[in-house]
Amino acid sequence: MTTLRILLRALVCGALLAGTVPTAPAATDPTQAALPAAASAAIDAGRLAGLRWPDFSDYTGWVAGFYDARGGALAWTVEGKPTPQAREVIAKLEAAGDKGLHAEDYDGGRWAARVAALEGGRAGVQQVADFDVALTVSAMRYVSDLHIGRVNPERLGFHLDIEHKKYDLSALLEELVAAGDVAARLDAVEPQYEYYRALKAALVRTRELAPRIAALQPLPEPAKSLEPGGTYDAMPRLAELLVLTGDLPSGEQAAAAQTTYGAPMVAAVKRFQARHGLAADGVAGKGTFRELNTPVAVRLRQMELTLERWRWVAHEFGEPPIVVNIPAFQLRAFAREGNRVVPELKMNVVVGKEYKGAQTPIFAREMKYVVFSPYWEVPPSIAKNELLPKMAKDPGYAARNHYVIEGAGGRLPVDADSLAAVRAGRARIRQTPGTHNALGLVKFMFPNEFNVYLHSTPSQAAFAREERALSHGCVRVEKPLELAEFVLKDDPAWTRETIEAAMQAGEPRTVNLRKPIWVMVLYGTAVVDEAGIVHFYRDVYGHDARLDAALKKGYPYPG
Repeated sequence: MTTLRILLRALVCGALLAGTVPTAPAATDPTQAALPAAASAAIDAGRLAGLRWPDFSDYTGWVAGFYDARGGALAWTVEGKPTPQAREVIAKLEAAGDKGLHAEDYDGGRWAARVAALEGGRAGVQQVADFDVALTVSAMRYVSDLHIGRVNPERLGFHLDIEHKKYDLSALLEELVAAGDVAARLDAVEPQYEYYRALKAALVRTRELAPRIAALQPLPEPAKSLEPGGTYDAMPRLAELLVLTGDLPSGEQAAAAQTTYGAPMVAAVKRFQARHGLAADGVAGKGTFRELNTPVAVRLRQMELTLERWRWVAHEFGEPPIVVNIPAFQLRAFAREGNRVVPELKMNVVVGKEYKGAQTPIFAREMKYVVFSPYWEVPPSIAKNELLPKMAKDPGYAARNHYVIEGAGGRLPVDADSLAAVRAGRARIRQTPGTHNALGLVKFMFPNEFNVYLHSTPSQAAFAREERALSHGCVRVEKPLELAEFVLKDDPAWTRETIEAAMQAGEPRTVNLRKPIWVMVLYGTAVVDEAGIVHFYRDVYGHDARLDAALKKGYPYPG
C-alpha cells in the first residue's frame, strides 16, 4: 500500500473513532475530489466489483502509480461530472469492436448508465470514485491491448518479444487526462502499418455487410464441379453474394445471375478463388464452394485474430523489413519511399510441414549475411531418420546425391564406421554446393536458435502448388536472385551479374549486409493487399484456433 493511501486510511479510521464524517484530503486540483478509502482499498486489492472483469491485479501497480502521481486526485471527473476527456475515452472503449477488440472487455455496455448517473447528480462520492477507477482500469486495458495485444505471444509458442514495447501506462493515462485530442493520442498507440489500417477498415466494412452475406449462405453445392458453360440453379444467389464480397461488379450482377455459368460470373469466381488461396481457374468445385460457404462470422474472426498478431510485432525498424506470412505462403520485402514504407518485392515461398516437429516457427530476427553456393549442413534429425538408412542400404546413395561425411579430422569415407560416427554425433553429413544442393544456390541468414533461414531450392515445381507447407521448417524462396539483389542493393559491388556468378561458383562465399534487415516470420489468415483486396487463408498450423481459445477465456488473458 502506498504512503498516500495509508494516510487516507488513517484519516478515515480516526474520523470514525471520533464519531465524525470523514472528509477527503485536499487534492492537487481543488475542483476534483480525492480517492475515498474504499476506492483506495479496491486498488490495493486489484479488484473492482462493478467491472465486467473485476480482477485487475495485473494492472494494480500502474493504477496505483497513476493516482499516486496525481496526489490522490480523481482524474476523469470535475465536481462529480465526467470530463470531456473521459467522454472521448469512453467513446473509444465503446467502439473497440472496430479495432478487432471486444468492447465488453472495457465495460462497453455499462458506460451510458454510469455517465447518466453522474450527470443526473444521483451519484455519491463512492460512485464517482468507482467511475473514475473503472475508467482508469478500462483505459489501461484498452491502451495495452491496442499496443501489444491481449495475449503474450510467447504463451502460445510464438517467439516475439513484446516486453520492450510496453508503455508506462500511468504516464500515458496522465497524457490522456489533459489531452486536447484524445482520439489522436489513442490512435497513435496502435501499429502504424498500412496493412494493419487496411485490415481494420475491411473489418468494419465486412461487419456492416455481414447480415446480408449470412442470409445468402450456404449455397447448394452442385453434384459435380461447375465449369464455364454449365448451369447452376442458385446462380442469382451466387451473383448477389459475389457482389457483396467485392468479386463481382454490381453493374454486372444481372448478366452474371443467368442460370448459365457465363463470362461475368467466371471472372468473378476467379477473383474469389485467388483471394482464398485457390487455383484461379474459374472451375467451382468442392474447394470453391467450401470457401463460399464459410460463415461470414468465421471471416470476421480471422480478421480480428490477424489484427491481434499485428499488435505483437515491433513498430519501428532501422530498415524496412522482409515479411514471410506462413498461411499465405508468401514473402514480401519492403523499401522506404520518402516517409512511406512500400512493398518492393513479392514471391511465393514453401514453409514447414503441418506436423509440430516441422512447422516454421513464428519469430523475428535480423538478417546479417548471405551465403552463395552454400553447403547444406544436414540437421542431425534428418541425417539419422532419413539419410543414414538410405546410405546403409545403398553404398552409392551418398555419391549420387552429393553427400559427404566429415569428422573432426576432415572428410571420411562413406562406410559403416563413418555412419556410426554420424549416429553417435561425432561426424556430420553435408551436401556439396551446386544446382543439386537442397538449399539451391544461396541462403539468407538471420541467426536464430531454430536454425531456420531463407534459401533457394532446385525444386521449383512446388511454388505452383496451392498448399506449400512442405519443408522441414526453413523457408524456400521462389525468386532467390531478386531477393539477393534486394538485400545487397546498398553495396554497388553486388550487381545482378556478380550475384549470378557467385551463385554458380560452386564454392561457398559469405557476404555481410551493410545494414541488417529484420525478417519477420508471421502468421495472418486475413490480409489486405496493396490494391485493398482482402485475402483469406487456411489456418494451416491451427494457430488461429489456439489464439481464439485463449481470447475466449477473457481477462486476465495469458500474459
